[in-house]
Amino acid sequence: MSYPSTAALRQYRESSVSTLAAEASPHRLIAMLYEGALERLAMAESGITFGNQLAKLRGIDSTIAILDHLLGVLDFKAGGDIAARLASLYDYMMRRLVRAKLDNDVAGVREVAALLRTVKAGWDAIAPQVG
Repeated sequence: MSYPSTAALRQYRESSVSTLAAEASPHRLIAMLYEGALERLAMAESGITFGNQLAKLRGIDSTIAILDHLLGVLDFKAGGDIAARLASLYDYMMRRLVRAKLDNDVAGVREVAALLRTVKAGWDAIAPQVG
């Protein structure tokens, strides 16, 4: 029996995510970004804990990219004060992750993960109210 290669599994996963994203509502897309960021923070935490620099860097850098994207899609006109507060929070989380990356600070990664879980829980709670 032959097993699929790592590259084949990665391609399958990426195509599955692309299919889900193409069919998802805008609300679900944001939820997927939160989920992806949390997965990458777990990778970063593991990388710091076990001395795997590549996992740490990939996890933190991709989380920062996701947060930057979330910041970029905020609608300040429609979102008002909530959008402004999220912008400040995303900015804080990105700065905290840069510091965690430089200092190998697992506590910083955990702090950002806790903040993201809180934001995601709030986002998930409004799912029935938005498309």
